[in-house]
Amino acid sequence: MVFTSFMDQALEEARAAARRGEVPVGAVVVSPEGRVVARAGNRTRELSDPTAHAEILALRAACAAAGSERLPGHDLYVTLEPCPMCAAALSNARIARIYYGASDPKSGGVAQGPRIFAHPQCHHVPEVYDGIAAAEAERLLKMFFAERR
Repeated sequence: MVFTSFMDQALEEARAAARRGEVPVGAVVVSPEGRVVARAGNRTRELSDPTAHAEILALRAACAAAGSERLPGHDLYVTLEPCPMCAAALSNARIARIYYGASDPKSGGVAQGPRIFAHPQCHHVPEVYDGIAAAEAERLLKMFFAERR
């Protein structure tokens, strides 16, 4: 089987989030058959909801489409390393693989900070692949924050 990355769609969602004034993070959930089943960008400000991260919104949509709280065999592509909240949600959803772009030394929860998947309380540990289109993801974030400073 040939690997196909869906990071371009996640980057599209991140760009759309930036245009809305949100931190440019985008996420895409892909079914085991290789279909995009959900995509989202950050909407925390728009929805006045601190949990409205791209990953959470994409998970909610994918779970609704599947009619289940779990997504075994599904992959998540996200432009930024998931925070601890999102990492825990991804574990609870039983996501099989996480592909992320930029590392997040300040708020990351996978390779940085609390490293959620390394805790014994973590019931499901997905495969994690980092650095996918990291340069573009970092560029979007740096441009966004530079415009606000």
